[in-house]
Amino acid sequence: MSQLERSLLLLDESVVKSKRGLLRAKDREFRSPHLHQTLDDSSAMDFDLSVTVGPQEIRSFMLDANNTREQLSGSRLSLAGSLTSVTGANVKNRADALFGQFLEVLQRRSSESEVFETVEDLIETLDEALGGIGKITGGAPVGRERKVLAEEAWLSVERDTWKLLFALYKDRLVVQKEELEVDDLPLGNSERAIVEHLYTANSNLREYQLIVDWLEQTALEQNRMQIGHFTDRTIAWENTLHQLQNVGFTAFGSSREIVKSLDPDAPARERRPLHDLDQEDQGRLSRQIFQEIRFGRIEDAQNLCEHCGQPWRAAILEGWRLHHDPNYEPAAATFGAGLVANLKQAIEGNPRRDLWKKFAWKMAESRTVDEYSRAMIGAFCGHLDALLAVLGEHSWSDVLWAYLKVQIDIRVESEIRSHCVKSYLPMPEKYWNNKMSLEQIFEELEAHKNPRIKVTARDVDRVIQKYLILDDIPELMRQLDQWLADPTFPLTAQILRFLTHLVLFVRQIGKQCQEDIGDRVIKRYVECLIRFGDPQLVAFYTAALPADLQLLMYSNFLETIKESAARKRALEEAYNFGLDVPAITVYTVEKVRNREEDETDGKPQEGDLTPLDQSKISALEWLVFYPNQRGELLWQTNALIRAFLAKRNVEAARKAFAVVPADTIQQIINAYGSKDDLPHKEEVSIKEYLCHQTYLAAIDGYNDWVEYYYNMKPKRPQLVKSSNFTERIASEHREQTYRMDLERWHAQLQEQTTITRDLLYNILLFPERGWLMDPDNGGKESDDLNEEDWRHRTVQMDNLRKLCIPDVVLLLHQIFTLSERFSECLQLADVIGSEQRQLYKLYSKHKLAEVMAKIAESSLALMNEKLDPFVGEED
Repeated sequence: MSQLERSLLLLDESVVKSKRGLLRAKDREFRSPHLHQTLDDSSAMDFDLSVTVGPQEIRSFMLDANNTREQLSGSRLSLAGSLTSVTGANVKNRADALFGQFLEVLQRRSSESEVFETVEDLIETLDEALGGIGKITGGAPVGRERKVLAEEAWLSVERDTWKLLFALYKDRLVVQKEELEVDDLPLGNSERAIVEHLYTANSNLREYQLIVDWLEQTALEQNRMQIGHFTDRTIAWENTLHQLQNVGFTAFGSSREIVKSLDPDAPARERRPLHDLDQEDQGRLSRQIFQEIRFGRIEDAQNLCEHCGQPWRAAILEGWRLHHDPNYEPAAATFGAGLVANLKQAIEGNPRRDLWKKFAWKMAESRTVDEYSRAMIGAFCGHLDALLAVLGEHSWSDVLWAYLKVQIDIRVESEIRSHCVKSYLPMPEKYWNNKMSLEQIFEELEAHKNPRIKVTARDVDRVIQKYLILDDIPELMRQLDQWLADPTFPLTAQILRFLTHLVLFVRQIGKQCQEDIGDRVIKRYVECLIRFGDPQLVAFYTAALPADLQLLMYSNFLETIKESAARKRALEEAYNFGLDVPAITVYTVEKVRNREEDETDGKPQEGDLTPLDQSKISALEWLVFYPNQRGELLWQTNALIRAFLAKRNVEAARKAFAVVPADTIQQIINAYGSKDDLPHKEEVSIKEYLCHQTYLAAIDGYNDWVEYYYNMKPKRPQLVKSSNFTERIASEHREQTYRMDLERWHAQLQEQTTITRDLLYNILLFPERGWLMDPDNGGKESDDLNEEDWRHRTVQMDNLRKLCIPDVVLLLHQIFTLSERFSECLQLADVIGSEQRQLYKLYSKHKLAEVMAKIAESSLALMNEKLDPFVGEED
């Protein structure tokens, strides 16, 4: 039998025997029985390891928020951020909808014990959002590229981070707490039992495995490209076989001398290559097999080997499995006692695993094997260099996966050799030297020779994932604080949403963290939500802040709302989430009221109503919605009116006064039962409010009098001197009509003057202590009043009295003079000089002399009319 015939026979036997033995062993790659979750292979897609939908440099997404476009480094997928397109706008709207959806998730579960159910709901919400975005963008067929919008890229990254957090912290907070003390494992022969005990007792190793599972699942979900076609027949090396069977008759032969045999070791033994086409297919196949291993799909990799006619490759991937002989367990004897005596059970795994591993290590170091085959075998024997040779040019997550696979392998191998009674072949010293801690692994990633991986290690998502893996929450919070403090670091609303919920999660599980930093994160998020204008969102997350920040942030939000209906809803939401609405509304009104005009806008004219004045008046409405705030409404309205009157802006004072509902005083009295039970603050507020009402009514009366005096006085008709009888009669008729109208006007003027006089005198003769004079407190205390504010108010009222009362006296003197009621001018002197009111104290010497001079003129006018210059007309 020729050598070629023996090779063909060997291949045929391999195909037949591939249905039994190591290849078809039932046990799969070991995972912690408590933590491992099997991937759904039905939803998995073949893809290219170098193509990643999830962004490795999330910095590109943040810069895209500033309307810039960048590409993912090393990826054939560009990060398209054109929000001006219809698709981009729809995707952005879909992403923005997550703000409200995350709130719904948090409200759905209020118990701290359901924190992980909440995280699961957040992950599901992100999955649905990504699915909706996929429909908007039209999806992408397998094997074809598609542009990924910035929001989609970040949501994918965020979902992966939530999955990592869920897996790690559920193990740390639930599984580890539920575990009882684990007894020391005695020496035995079952490698699987030893490793199972190791995973149960060693939480660090279990976390390593969780991270590896997460990295594999993430890579599987992110990649959507096939490497390419490598064969369509279940025959290995078909082109080499065809050329060997048809020597001299092959149309397209290899450009080099090829192997003479077709056994798996022929290329290495003969130092000759396969056919060029087979060599190319073999490279693609090796890459695809390693890709399946990278995604944790070992059985798929083995099935692929069998499908391509290379069952020996599938058998190689079986050699790492842990050995376990159930016949040595006590349960085996019990099982056989009642059924069939001495029933032997199948042995699982590889009993000579150490031998396989030693040769696998040599294969991983052999230069005669292609790099993907070395990486494939290196993943199961802990050969770090073989993995990094392939993955070092890929991504941050690929390199982290390589390091962790090796660490798990070393720790498992060490445990087996320490507790198993069998003797093992020694592993090379280099194998044991690759043992590293997580901190060392991340240091390697941050100092990686590949600039892309080195830069990626500093991206937002990778930094957060790093500290979650290390369980270093304090350092994570310090990093967040640095990002917040850096004005050049573009934290987008979507990133802030994630960071805020991360802070809330950390607080809910009771981890120690810097509360002030967490508050700053939430505060920045609330500032973003304020721009969206949803009161429910703003109120909910504001409630997570301390009281002082609640006051500040929700007040800032209230300032942005102008419509009454929206204002009422904002206060209702604040009440629903436990915010101190009375304090917030008062703070908002005072903050707006105390705001000064911008000097750059120029000094407003006296009496002009500026936009700032309008905003101050509008802010008073925050105190209208709830009856229990009517007392504060009067207090703030009075303060604003005082400020307007001090600037002689009566129109603004009138608009501020109009904000107060007509039933306000009655509601205040009803709230306390009677007038006698009113607190001092409410009592003085009502008194001052009535003072302002009196003043505004007097000014309105004076304006009406001026309007009537100057604009309603009949105009004398022009005299017509004509010999025409008709025209002369008409002229006389007009003159007679004018005299009648003038008499009526004089009569109505006297009536209007009396009304105006009474209104103005209401100010000078205001009951109790006088206009803008507080009543005695009668022993009532005002604990809620700030002493400094009280003194400031008193000074304002004194100044207003000095400003307004002399003006009122002049207005009275003016209407008396113009209406020729000079005797009443003399009465003003009595009112001013009265010791009961002591109005003269409001005048300076100069102004008092001026008023007295005007009254003296009225006395002179009486003398001219031959009346008593000191009394005038007697009643």
